[in-house]
This record gives sequence, C-alpha cells and structure tokens, in this order.
Amino acid sequence: MGIVVNRPISDPELKKLFSEIYPDGNSLLKKNSSVYFGGPVMLERGIVLHTPDISVKGTMNISDDFALTAHKEILDNISEDTSSLQFKLAIGHAGWTRGQLEREIENGDWLIQDTTKDFIFNTPDELMWNQAALSFGISPSEFSGHGGLA
Repeated sequence: MGIVVNRPISDPELKKLFSEIYPDGNSLLKKNSSVYFGGPVMLERGIVLHTPDISVKGTMNISDDFALTAHKEILDNISEDTSSLQFKLAIGHAGWTRGQLEREIENGDWLIQDTTKDFIFNTPDELMWNQAALSFGISPSEFSGHGGLA
C-alpha cells in the first residue's frame, strides 16, 4: 500500500467525498486544510498518515516517525489533540498485486530512499518531487517529455 503525499485535492467533488466520509471534519480541516489524493484505490476510504504520538484501533506504526490509520476514530482524536501531532489526510491509496511492486523496484521503476517527518509534513507539496529527485543527484529540468526504447 502506498499513499501519495504531494497531491492536494482541488476537485470540489473529491473534497465533498471527504465531507461525506467524515461529516464532522470542519474542525479537522481548520488544523490542516488539505485533503490529499492518496491514490486511485478505494476512493471512498480515508487514510491518515501521521506521527505515531497518537494511536487508535487499527493504527499501523510503519516506522519510528510515521503511522497510518484508516479508522474514523483517529479523526476525532486529531480534532481534539492540541499537541504537535503532524498528519496528512488522504482519500484513496495506491495498491499493487502480489509481487508487482517488488518487480517494479527490481526493474528500476522506483527510486527508494529514506525520508523524514520534516520532509513529509513541512515541505511544500509543489517542491517535494523536485527535492526528492535532487537528493539523488537527478535534475528534473534535464528530463525530456519524450519516451522511447533503448
């Protein structure tokens, strides 16, 4: 499972979908006004990527810095939380069939790197991809818009 973390939803219909999933979300959106397109799978489901300082039923700690929760209870807890909890709300997620992601990684389709809470929660969305590519020494300005076979 993957979550896109740099594509805030601008489509009013998808924002409306968040309101349907979580009707009490106004106070939550005041804390973090962005809802992200997490991926094309299960758009009817909200997922929260957050720091692990809060946990409810179904929370999965994925590292020392990050946790994922798909249970609505997390949204209530975030709304009430006054600490420095960091989070991103997403609608949908990315998914792969068994072994598909591993094959894509073996094929070199993905660049894998560690990340930080600061990068995920504080880097402006429009800069994330560029900064990640630059960390590999890849300048996106050198990419071509043309495909081909070698």
